[in-house]
Amino acid sequence: MNQVEAFTVGGIVSGAVAQPWAMRAGLENERGVDLDRATLYPIAGGPAERTLKMRLEPDDLLLVCADLLELPIHATWHAVELDAGPYRITGELPTVPGFDPGRALSRPGGPFILLRDVRVELANQPDAGRVERPHAFVNRYTVERVAADIDLGHYFPGARFLTAAGRPLS
Repeated sequence: MNQVEAFTVGGIVSGAVAQPWAMRAGLENERGVDLDRATLYPIAGGPAERTLKMRLEPDDLLLVCADLLELPIHATWHAVELDAGPYRITGELPTVPGFDPGRALSRPGGPFILLRDVRVELANQPDAGRVERPHAFVNRYTVERVAADIDLGHYFPGARFLTAAGRPLS
């Protein structure tokens, strides 16, 4: 069984995927994730909600963490700060060595983008605590704001872009 932790607009859901499941392929198939023995920890507070089965649709998933996965071997990692739903997400995004966003022909193929050294907190309550994970996949279509040292417009369509220093990207 693979343990999965999903950050949604309503809170954090954790549970087990019973069938054999590879995180990247499972997210890319856009069929959703069925969790067994799932627990929802609501953002609004209150008691955790437990259920035997829960289905999470791809559009509900803002950020997904799971068991160990293989990271790219030959990659250049760029610091990013993202806002998706109620969460502020910081981490590092891989690109191929020599990646030039102005000339790049390749685009991300699916809805989820890999990050490593991930830290997640509530954007409007940074003092509420932080969750740290070694890696995660962020749903690039749910990202509303991006601060990075390179132009990632092709990665996060519809997002507002800032420089790493927090100034609007021109």
